Amino acid sequence: MTIRVLVAGDHFVQNRLLADALRREVPGEVDIRELTLPWPVEPFGRVGEVDEASDVEDELIEALRGVEVCVTQMAPLTKRVLDASPDLRLFCVSRGGPVNANLEAAAQSRVAVTYAPGRNAVATAEHTLAMLLAATRRIPQTHADLAGGVWRGDYYMYDNVGPELEGSTVGLVGYGAIGRRVARMLEGFGADVLVHDPYVDVPGRVELDELLRRSRFVSLHARATPETAGMIGAAELAAMPRGSVLVNCARGALLDYDALCDALDSGHLFGAAMDVFPEEPIPPGSRLLTTPNLIMTPHLAGASKETAIKAAAIVAADVARYVRGEPLVHVATP
Repeated sequence: MTIRVLVAGDHFVQNRLLADALRREVPGEVDIRELTLPWPVEPFGRVGEVDEASDVEDELIEALRGVEVCVTQMAPLTKRVLDASPDLRLFCVSRGGPVNANLEAAAQSRVAVTYAPGRNAVATAEHTLAMLLAATRRIPQTHADLAGGVWRGDYYMYDNVGPELEGSTVGLVGYGAIGRRVARMLEGFGADVLVHDPYVDVPGRVELDELLRRSRFVSLHARATPETAGMIGAAELAAMPRGSVLVNCARGALLDYDALCDALDSGHLFGAAMDVFPEEPIPPGSRLLTTPNLIMTPHLAGASKETAIKAAAIVAADVARYVRGEPLVHVATP
């Protein structure tokens, strides 16, 4: 029996990647429709009651007519979409978490929602390390000076140079798939790694206050939950050693960004590198745009070709399980 599938990709996890993965996993058993979403050309945002989605409810409802399975990255699975899509039974989100899906409404509509954990773990870990090195060696700032025709010898002054990773203590707040990879990379540099994560029991696990007090470098890898919201504020930044470096490639909700700017303005922190922010895109006039020794990238730590390919493969494998009547592996709904 042929299953009608809507492939609702975007300009990162492209339709062709999703469709090719489906054809490999369930050859000859899928009738594929396509809808291209505007992300990342147009930023995601809140749509209805879901977060981090493309605002395409009307287009999605039309495309889902008669469709049993949808594979996507940014399509909004809202109650409105569910109510208008009675044939839908499986909604596969090719992301580390299905934040763009109303899981309670999906369960009530008997629609299973799956996701793609670990798809961007390697890319995010590599980006984290790049950000840590860039902030410590002030690579963007020195490049900008040279590109502007200025040779800054004062960067070589003792008080202006940063620490080395080898022999330094690096604290990782969160020790999931990304944190574990960052730890392995840091050990290759000769760093000593501390971990704060209440859900794991590993060597080097400490309480947050001890981690902050002992670490010259701190990197955030926790999920955004009510318990972790604002977990790094003014008091926590003050507990870090003077001249230390903070990296956040996880979620903007973990950190008080005004307190971060204060710590950089005062010179308490040597530097910081952020890939995520409390508001995205960063609004004009934000302190983040003028704070010294702050390196920023626009929420692209997980962006690699391999991430997109892995994402497509993970969701296609769950579609294949659905077609064969097997239990879904990465299911988020009850």
